[in-house]
Amino acid sequence: MADRLNNVLEWGVGRLDFSSGAVVMGVLNVTPDSFSDGGRFIDTEKAIEHGLKMAAEGAAIIDVGPESSRPGAEAVGAREQIRRAVPVIERLASEAGAVISIDTRDYEVAAAAMEAGAAMLNDITALADERTGQLAAEKKVPVVLMHMQGTPETMQAEPRYDDVVSEVLEYLLERAAKAERLGIPRERIFIDPGIGFGKTLEHNLLLLRNIKRFVETGYRVLVGTSRKGFIGEITHKENPADRIFGTAATVALCAAAGVSVVRVHDVSEMADVVRVVNTVISNIKR
Repeated sequence: MADRLNNVLEWGVGRLDFSSGAVVMGVLNVTPDSFSDGGRFIDTEKAIEHGLKMAAEGAAIIDVGPESSRPGAEAVGAREQIRRAVPVIERLASEAGAVISIDTRDYEVAAAAMEAGAAMLNDITALADERTGQLAAEKKVPVVLMHMQGTPETMQAEPRYDDVVSEVLEYLLERAAKAERLGIPRERIFIDPGIGFGKTLEHNLLLLRNIKRFVETGYRVLVGTSRKGFIGEITHKENPADRIFGTAATVALCAAAGVSVVRVHDVSEMADVVRVVNTVISNIKR
């Protein structure tokens, strides 16, 4: 295991406190076509209102996504992503009292978002565009590096692995090492196994069953299971909004395993789940 990271992560424009355990990242999709809440927050004022609500409910991070990455989603141009995201980020950065993250794989979008006040980068391509990594290093912001087999357009066509846990872990460690070479220190790197991104039900279950292996790398770990299709497969809930209890089970599992961030849609409910797990774990450690 690598050297233990500090419980508090501080950088020029942000602060995250992991001393009690996992923290919550709230999903704010400003898109017309996201799998769970597409179209709900495409209006700027509604998006800002929802972001402020999530912050009040306990989200330490608000993740603004201007491009859907659901299975089969088509790419959205940088100009349109910027139009959707920047006004929301500007307001939330000044009013929410939470770290504002930009969820994008596009360098131009990341640059515009950081100029508007975004203090964290969530990249589903794990800095495939080196310029994005260089930007994050220059701005000294944390980055989330996610694993995805293929692209959103193709990832669920026929995902295959010989050993999904080892292959995903190896990929993330390679991308994290690349990020460090670009000038992003280990303390500002989060790795994300990419639940649902080019994975079958069995792949997702194996990753969650072995999430401790990711935690033991010494990098902070982020996991996003919220309302995803594999939970619907297990619970037979077709409507993503009906998957709250299934999501809660995965959030509790991840928080108990030492994951640093859980990315969720239902902040109030999942903040309670995390709070209880963190309290139980901290009391046990005493």
